[in-house]
Amino acid sequence: MKTLHIRVAAGGRRALLAGAAALLCAAPAGAAGATAPTPPKGAPSAVLEQCVMVGTQAERSATFAGEMTAIPGSTRIEMRVDVTERTPGQLAYHTVTAPGLGVWRAAAPGVRVYRYLRQVTNLAGPAFYRAVVRYRWLNARGRLLSSAILRTKRCEQPSTETPLGASSTSGLAGPLD
Repeated sequence: MKTLHIRVAAGGRRALLAGAAALLCAAPAGAAGATAPTPPKGAPSAVLEQCVMVGTQAERSATFAGEMTAIPGSTRIEMRVDVTERTPGQLAYHTVTAPGLGVWRAAAPGVRVYRYLRQVTNLAGPAFYRAVVRYRWLNARGRLLSSAILRTKRCEQPSTETPLGASSTSGLAGPLD
């Protein structure tokens, strides 16, 4: 059975903003014009913040973020992040089970804008990973006022295997015969 490691960002909104600024600064110069359209203000969002595809399986990761805004009449807002995986031989994504995934997370009372960051590590390849983010808005009695489901872009993890005939110790070719 595959083990995925989960890390949740701590340190509040200031740490999230600093991390987002660092990711924006690290983006290639040509990527600035290739941004996705901005959703309407207050609409929930789900994004793939970072996809680390290099290194060993233990070093590979995907960071997903969801954001929602309270709506009129809501006293509780909650978000749930599920990670799904699809390997090249599969037609559909299936839900990955790991501690901390698939759990409803509630914003603190009085929070109007709730942002939740979820990092998943130890990703196997070849495979595609994406998050399914579920949102719900509840009233004071705990009744559902509204809900939404969004999916992030996929994080592609290449194969970790060395091709047949290739050397894993040197990138140089041997002598010609």
